[in-house]
Amino acid sequence: MASVTLKGVKKIYDNKVVAVHDFNLQIKDKEFVVFVGPSGCGKSTTLRMIAGLEDISEGTLRIGDRVVNDVEPKDRDIAMVFQNYALYPHISVYENMAFPLRIRKMNNEEIHRRVCQAAEILGITEYLTRKPKALSGGQRQRVAIGRAIVREPAVFLMDEPLSNLDAKLRNQMRAEIILLRKRLDTTFIYVTHDQTEAMTLGDRIVIMKDGFIQQVGTPQEVFDTPKNLFVAGFIGAPQMNFIPARLNAQNGYTVDVLGTRVELTGAKAQILGRKNIQSQDVLLGVRPEHTTVCFDKNEGAIESTILVNEMMGSELHLHVTTDGKNKIILRLPTIDLTDAQRASLVSGNKLYFTFASKVVHLFDPKTEESLLFEEIKTKA
Repeated sequence: MASVTLKGVKKIYDNKVVAVHDFNLQIKDKEFVVFVGPSGCGKSTTLRMIAGLEDISEGTLRIGDRVVNDVEPKDRDIAMVFQNYALYPHISVYENMAFPLRIRKMNNEEIHRRVCQAAEILGITEYLTRKPKALSGGQRQRVAIGRAIVREPAVFLMDEPLSNLDAKLRNQMRAEIILLRKRLDTTFIYVTHDQTEAMTLGDRIVIMKDGFIQQVGTPQEVFDTPKNLFVAGFIGAPQMNFIPARLNAQNGYTVDVLGTRVELTGAKAQILGRKNIQSQDVLLGVRPEHTTVCFDKNEGAIESTILVNEMMGSELHLHVTTDGKNKIILRLPTIDLTDAQRASLVSGNKLYFTFASKVVHLFDPKTEESLLFEEIKTKA
């Protein structure tokens, strides 16, 4: 078991392209940390530097108390699971899982014990005599994970291990990884571009963009208090709505948005006051699930026109516009809708919505930073 510490880590390729900038992170022993972000953000490069598959251009990497910048991958006490399984097609599942132990010249009795134990944990005992080509994608991924488990490493590294699976199997494997983590009780570093995987798996999430860390926090923290516009838009599905608005700082704080005025009170007003935020143009953020749809115009409700109605089963995703410019997504549960209400939700019809001040996010249009974000002070 081990902690992982990255201090000032940078990756510069020979063509002077900087893939990772000044990466600083302390991963605690037995913590499950997820690196998430769009393609090309540097998350897999960072994982490969931890694994020793990429050289570190600048900075220091520690696993436990040991600096491992120049330590060979095989000597780092890590195991990595790849996106493409990386199984040997010509040998059995048993031999695929046993291979890293045979390289270590471990005795056959211990190899057998570890392989059988890992196969039981993953539910693949019945496949041990088969070759990988006789297995489904999900079964092959279990074998790849099993090959990592048998090494009993201090740190597990997983590079988009579920991206080749279909949606149903991804959901199943996510649950299995959560259960696996509980059984193994060791350090996991997991890379994905899927924010749903990040939110469901991670103790903490590291959100990256263009080689920079944007925010680090628990799933709840990054969802409730995104640090900037990118994080707010990346975390959550459908993504947060962003609407031009005006923040007023006279006699308290209010926001004028889409012809209505929202009064900010409580914690939000206190944060703005502590930061001495003055009247200014802002981007107001509100998540689709935090809106309330009305079929009749009430006081304070915002009028909109339906553009698209997406049926998602238990809810509708309604794409609307307020003035032909601002496009907004509303989420509407279907369980209590009448037949007449369902029939009215067609393109071109009017619809109204409201939202409470407690769900509002405010961003500076120029810096794209949240006006309501405050660094969480953690005890050393």
